[in-house]
Amino acid sequence: MAASSNDSSPVSRRVPELGALELLLAVVRLGSVGRAAAELGVTQPAASARIRAMERQVGVALLDRSPRGSRPTEAGALVAEWARQVVGAAEELAAGVEALRERRDGRLRVAASLTVAEYLMPGWLVTLKSVRPGVAVTLSAANSTVVAEQVRDGAADLGFVEGTRTPAGLHGAVVAADRLLVVVAPRHRWARRRSGVSAAELAATPLVLREQGSGTREVLDRALAAHGGTAPPLLQLASTTALKSAAASGAGPVVVSDLAVADELSAGRLVAVPVPELDLSRPLRAVWPAGRRPSGPARDLLGLTRGPRG
Repeated sequence: MAASSNDSSPVSRRVPELGALELLLAVVRLGSVGRAAAELGVTQPAASARIRAMERQVGVALLDRSPRGSRPTEAGALVAEWARQVVGAAEELAAGVEALRERRDGRLRVAASLTVAEYLMPGWLVTLKSVRPGVAVTLSAANSTVVAEQVRDGAADLGFVEGTRTPAGLHGAVVAADRLLVVVAPRHRWARRRSGVSAAELAATPLVLREQGSGTREVLDRALAAHGGTAPPLLQLASTTALKSAAASGAGPVVVSDLAVADELSAGRLVAVPVPELDLSRPLRAVWPAGRRPSGPARDLLGLTRGPRG
């Protein structure tokens, strides 16, 4: 036998909403629409209107009203009994959802490019701890390509990358500005060039560089593309510390973030070499999966990274 149109309609259209069921149970328990309204923080007229609407929806009278108060009809008592089960199940659902939220909000997985991880993330995470002291944070440091893959694969809740563009499949927001510098040891011949080097000379010189896939390498390759491209590297190193050590030892010119060499430049252990023709500035971005905004501690971390900076 075919079901009627009413039978096949969504349950939400045929069953009173949860708030109305909670109101009915409060009236049955307290014996008064007025007292139930006060307990639930609504006006008595609003509560009475809600009860009448529920009676029209179910098609039977639920309450007997008198000057002494309200008591459930026979049908109302049955509906109230069923309502207790529905409200109880809803409370279990709410508790379960809250537990999931607490578990989600109790941890934060961050993946960041080496520059961000080493020179910006520590301060950001200290600030986050003051806002969310109970959050357990794990930080993975890798090049920007790997960071983007971790965010796309769900291995990280939030990523931070270098480079000229937001990686494919992700949304992003610029959180800081950075600039690449060419640095050498004080005894290197370029250290004495007050006017710096030309873009063509830099392009033709084997450099000590980060690996392919890093944001540093991407920005440099793009900047030198119009000047003959980047020469085959003298060395490829996968960490900022290794790059700085190579430069200080005199291995050759190194291209590195100015965030990473501020102390070395101030102490005279390295010298910055100007390249007037090149713009080696770059944005640093927070990234997350397209179509899904950061939530919980990831949202908080994103917010504080984009706050005022001195």
